[in-house]
Order: sequence, then C-alpha cells, then structure tokens
Amino acid sequence: MNRYIKNQNMLSAEENLSLRNYSVAVVGCGGLGGYLIEMLARLGVGHITAIDGDVFDVSNLNRQLLSIPDNLGKSKAVAAKERVLAVNPEVVVNPIHTFMTKENAAEMLAGHHVICDALDNITARLMLQEAAENLAIPLVHAAIAGWYAQVCAVFPGDNTLRRIYPEDIARGEEAELGNPSFTPGLAASVQVSEVLKILIGRGSLLRNKLLVINTLDNHYFVLDV
Repeated sequence: MNRYIKNQNMLSAEENLSLRNYSVAVVGCGGLGGYLIEMLARLGVGHITAIDGDVFDVSNLNRQLLSIPDNLGKSKAVAAKERVLAVNPEVVVNPIHTFMTKENAAEMLAGHHVICDALDNITARLMLQEAAENLAIPLVHAAIAGWYAQVCAVFPGDNTLRRIYPEDIARGEEAELGNPSFTPGLAASVQVSEVLKILIGRGSLLRNKLLVINTLDNHYFVLDV
C-alpha cells in the first residue's frame, strides 16, 4: 500500500484496495485520453481498456501526454499500455487499436464499471452514449476547445449528451478553437474525480449537470441540463 499512501485520508484503505477490482474503458487516447489513462493508473484503478484506432502525428505533440517524437506513427492505444507499464505495472491495460463503431461498441465496452468519453466529435460521442445506455454503464463525458472545457456524468436513462448536443455534427468546436496543452489535463482531472466518485459510491456527481470552464476569463460554473 506504500504506492498509494498519499491517497489515504482522502480514501479509506478499503476504498483504495477496491480500486484494483474495477475496470474503466477510455475511448480515445489522445489529448483527454492520455491524461485520463495516466491519472487512472496512478490512482490504482486495476483494469483500463484503451480504445483508439489512430496513430500519433506531429500535430499531437503540443498537448497529448502520450505523444513524443520517438513514437510518431505509433498506435495511441499501444503507447497507452506501454506508458502504464512504466508508471504502474500493477495496472492491466488492454489496448484496442480499432476505431469504435456502432457494430463493435458493445463488444469493446461490455463488462466495464465506467466508460470515459475522450473523443473529439459529436457524432462519436452520441454513439458512445447510446452504447453505454444499452450496456447500462455510467459514462463520464468531457470536451475541450481552446480556452474552454466541459465535463458531466451520464447515467443510463439520462440521455444528457443529446440535450447538450441537439444536433449530430461530425466536426467539433475544437477544430475551430484549437487544442492547447492545458485544457485536456484540466478536463481530464475532473473526469477522473467523477470516475472515482462513481466507483466508491460517494460524493456529489455532475449528473444532469454540466461543468463549464472558461480559463480565459477564469469562469467556472455548473449548468443544470
């Protein structure tokens, strides 16, 4: 338990030990996903599925934690497994180097306790929410664009993302506003805290709510959705 001694007082010993029994799926291993996987592994979540069919390119270097010059052209999902092996070899990572579709989502996601949305477009997010709904698994959503970020927790039956995104648009705002180095880490931190609260069953969740962060003007507020 010395590895997790700094978690104590925030988490009970029982809660800390229980984390090794949970499985979390991270869909997308880029900006948000790299930070999610890193923090979940350091926290001690025992099983992580890293899902992404993409490979690193030079444009990822400004913000993606898993991206370094030496792994350009390499699978993001495989890089996630290698990073966790270096950070916390007690954690089991299942890398899936395949893009999620309606046809394969159930097979990839079944059996997890929580799913993390680290995608970069609305169409894929709505598809992921539908898959999570069908499997009765909670989903923790985040999105970033430029100076801005948002996070919420979606439970089966909530359909929250359809209220946030009433239109199915393939191109997300981040394509217009950019992707800096700091908003993915900020949003992912809140996502991981939501995942932890779901797993240990305590704390106030961003359920039917949306945390909206504007780092340019230092505005942080929660909307009912």
